[in-house]
Amino acid sequence: MRHTLVLRGTPTLRIDARSIVPAALCALGREEVLRLPLPHGRENVPLGEWFEVSSQAGDDASPWLRLEGDLARFDGLGTGMAAGILEVQGSVGDSVGLAMAGGTLRVDGSAGVLAGAALRGGWLEIAGDVGDFAAGCLPGESEGMRGGTLCVHGRAGDRLADRMRRGTVVVHGDTGDFLGSRMVAGTVALGGRCGAHPGWAMRRGSLVFADGAPPPPSTFVPVHSQAEVIWQLLARDLARFGGRFAELPRRPLTRWVGDLAVQGKGEWLVPG
Repeated sequence: MRHTLVLRGTPTLRIDARSIVPAALCALGREEVLRLPLPHGRENVPLGEWFEVSSQAGDDASPWLRLEGDLARFDGLGTGMAAGILEVQGSVGDSVGLAMAGGTLRVDGSAGVLAGAALRGGWLEIAGDVGDFAAGCLPGESEGMRGGTLCVHGRAGDRLADRMRRGTVVVHGDTGDFLGSRMVAGTVALGGRCGAHPGWAMRRGSLVFADGAPPPPSTFVPVHSQAEVIWQLLARDLARFGGRFAELPRRPLTRWVGDLAVQGKGEWLVPG
């Protein structure tokens, strides 16, 4: 089944929406979806109390789910999602795409904190802004994003890609402080400007500054070795995101390496 959920009204409290994923809901009939319990404070409230649900027959091998409305109080949408397509017409709450492993999740609005935290695979795209700790790690964990792609068309908050281990993060707008802090690996491409302390304590990984980098700190040093082949492969991959990234393959490269304060081998890639 394919379901479209249209929000009736804004809930009083925040709602734990981790159970709203395409594969789970598309295996249910309309009446079963309406009865699905959603934690709301101390109570479990049936999904039908918050959403109008329309359903139609679809291919179970390719689950598809659509949500409409201002879902800023719905947290954890798409948690653990491994397949299918989830489309949201409106903003969402915290932890969207948490530990997502596959499939496609698109949000036509903004998201709260921890968007794409612990992401493992799939495609997560946010048309608006995201809060702090996007593509980062969960409290108590040592690894952040571990695979997949996060694309943000607006602005990202502080600590974007903190402890990121692999995957690709693309932000068309600006970011807050500590961009790519403690990165272990992966690629973060920025189309706007960043706040203070980018690349703080990064050990490996790449930060691409499509609109010019801030002055590198003293713990980063310039590298003059040739990297044109690798740069062309990366630049062409990023060019498909459009915007400031579209012209990257035609721009020369300046490369810095650090953070030497932690014996890091990360890099800043700054197109000319």
